[in-house]
Amino acid sequence: MWAVIVPVCVSAFNVVVVRAYFVGLPGAIIDSARIDGASEWQLFRHIGLPLSKAVIAVIGLFYGVGYWNSFFNALLYLNDTSKWPLQLVLRTYVVNGAELGSQDLGLSGEAVPPQTQIQMAILMISIIPILVVYPFIQRHFAKGVLTGAVKG
Repeated sequence: MWAVIVPVCVSAFNVVVVRAYFVGLPGAIIDSARIDGASEWQLFRHIGLPLSKAVIAVIGLFYGVGYWNSFFNALLYLNDTSKWPLQLVLRTYVVNGAELGSQDLGLSGEAVPPQTQIQMAILMISIIPILVVYPFIQRHFAKGVLTGAVKG
């Protein structure tokens, strides 16, 4: 399981974006906190994090969208199908055309819906979480993406 989790923990692009944001914080705020006796951790916790909500939201969105649809590493490294991520299970039903029986759908003796309808329902399951989360993060997106891009 760690072979799927560890390689995607830190992205170099995201580290550069976050670093550019923190370098761009106003020096006067940091200096005034240091004069008041704030340590480096207090600077980070009380000044850095509250001012960096936009960049944290964008990095979270980048990670979420970037790895939500990834299935290839799990396909390579995981042999146990019970540990497969959602996207690999969905790929099995949609791309490989695995048939769902009436027992898989919880139907007892009833007719199974057409395979195309089942595939479209499975695709909606994979799309809805991103569609639900994105509107809450969207307002921070433009500000966070442009952080560190233009120096003036």
